[in-house]
Amino acid sequence: MRYDYLIIGSGIAGMSFALKAARTGASIAIICKTDLEEANTYFAQGGVASVTNLLVDNFDKHIHDTMVAGDWLSDPDAVRQVITNAPRQIEELLSWGVDFDRKSDGSFDLHREGGHSEFRILHHADNTGAEIQTSLVKAIRRTPNIHVFDHHCAVEIITQHHLGKVVTRRTPDITCYGAYVLDEATGNVETFLAKVTVMATGGVGAVYTTTTNPLVATGDGIAMVYRAKGTVKDMEFIQFHPTALYHPGDRPSFLITEAMRGYGAILKNIDGTEFMHKYDKRLSLAPRDIVARAIDSEMKLHGTDHVMLDVTHKDPEETRHHFPNIYEKCLSLGIDITKEMIPVAPAAHYLCGGISVDLNGESSIRHLYAIGECSCTGLHGGNRLASNSLIEAVVYADSAARHAASVINGIDWRDDVPDWNAEGTSSPEEMVLITQSEKEVSQIMGYYVGIVRSDLRLKRAWNRLDILYQETEDLFRRSKPTRQLCELRNIINVAYLVTRQAMDRKESRGLHFTVDYPHPDNITTAG
Repeated sequence: MRYDYLIIGSGIAGMSFALKAARTGASIAIICKTDLEEANTYFAQGGVASVTNLLVDNFDKHIHDTMVAGDWLSDPDAVRQVITNAPRQIEELLSWGVDFDRKSDGSFDLHREGGHSEFRILHHADNTGAEIQTSLVKAIRRTPNIHVFDHHCAVEIITQHHLGKVVTRRTPDITCYGAYVLDEATGNVETFLAKVTVMATGGVGAVYTTTTNPLVATGDGIAMVYRAKGTVKDMEFIQFHPTALYHPGDRPSFLITEAMRGYGAILKNIDGTEFMHKYDKRLSLAPRDIVARAIDSEMKLHGTDHVMLDVTHKDPEETRHHFPNIYEKCLSLGIDITKEMIPVAPAAHYLCGGISVDLNGESSIRHLYAIGECSCTGLHGGNRLASNSLIEAVVYADSAARHAASVINGIDWRDDVPDWNAEGTSSPEEMVLITQSEKEVSQIMGYYVGIVRSDLRLKRAWNRLDILYQETEDLFRRSKPTRQLCELRNIINVAYLVTRQAMDRKESRGLHFTVDYPHPDNITTAG
């Protein structure tokens, strides 16, 4: 199969790139592991950050808030690119049918979230991601030159390695020619050739037992690019959302949006006492890394599995109006949030690192772009500012689509790419080998590479992951690819990268907090 563009992933980044590239008349393929509708984007509750109220807000304020949240590790050029281009991309989202909430005078009904100095979060009730995903899916479905392949799983990207050449991390001009893709319906691995390949596979939340991400978030794009000798960076910066609904057995965990704290909800211990004043003067509206560590500390100090989020002091009707989905979800579990506090605990939520890209979204591998959560643009630095991710995805989809369109006519398809070689392999006989290894990885990461880390914990994780890596690579070599096996392989690769890069950072910075290198400005924790 030959396409001008091959897009792997179907969230806001991949779909917005596809819609922009389709205007040129190019042929486009979108690869989805499940259905087009299922992506991290769908589960984003909070909203999209953009300067729209110029009476009180401006770009410099948003830039400063982003740099502060990122612990001054953010790339200033990337930050300025995203924030100054955000309003234009908001107009693009509106043109695709996205309906952001407005006030009676027609202006946007803006929320404020942790780390933001102004109200600048556009939203659709408390299910903004679902509104965006649904609108973009409709636009994709009515665009004839976009071809969607549901239930297809990318196995590897194709480079010179598959043409019989030795490729190392020092090889200049590693080039991507497309990808080998598993058709789950047939079990066959198909060859998708493309002039330009776009990685938009989302995050890595499924690496952890407790996560707000859909379980398709197994870090596939990052793992494939790393195996192809591409550059991956800042993987140690895993953002744990402070307030996931505590309901044991739920995977993924239900997210309680940060906008609820912006609305006035207060974090408390189980006995009803407030605690954020001990950690940050911004109280419950401190950036996520500080709030997550504070909650982790309180849980350890008091020996509890969760803390509480209290919104009972707010007007009940207003609460139900602003957060209808949270209200209904909690009510289904017997919790009336207008009368009772909400049990919450941190959960793996967002990856600030990923495939290293430039301002055009280009990776270190030629003709391969990466956008959305799987990429590392430099915007987030050590910690993502709330609601900056969706707008980052659209802005970089735009810059990547513009750049790719300017070079694609000079790119040819390769005619010498071999088919996937399945000779000598068989179907995995024991699924327990895969499922048990998945459980082991998530337990290792939760225990040793979580919110609070240490050299000893990271070394222990490294040693155990190495065993799982060797076992899984051996299983992959002698087995026909399945989605479950590919995901396990990718999960282990990603866990390795998070652990390795956490070991390399000899300081506490942003989301990476280690008891062996405490930062004097960081909060104390129970360890």
